[in-house]
Amino acid sequence: MSKITALHKKWLQTPGYEVAFESSRIEFELARQLIETRVKSGLSQGELATKMGTSQSTIARLESGATMPSMRTLVKFAQATNSQLQILFKPA
Repeated sequence: MSKITALHKKWLQTPGYEVAFESSRIEFELARQLIETRVKSGLSQGELATKMGTSQSTIARLESGATMPSMRTLVKFAQATNSQLQILFKPA
């Protein structure tokens, strides 16, 4: 189990956490996918930043889930990680 998964399970016991998490689920899921893709690509945040023409702190912000990246940024990310960007809508 990853450290973040263990923390998430612990935090679920905190009053209000689950409601706050659910309201930000899309941002957290995107952040998780960004981190997973970068790691699978064998890149550090700094290396990815160089390939994308940005700073390491920008990559850290993307991976924090605090902001939603633009489509342009996601395309750059996909190119830098040799990935295919796919957007999917599913019934709720």
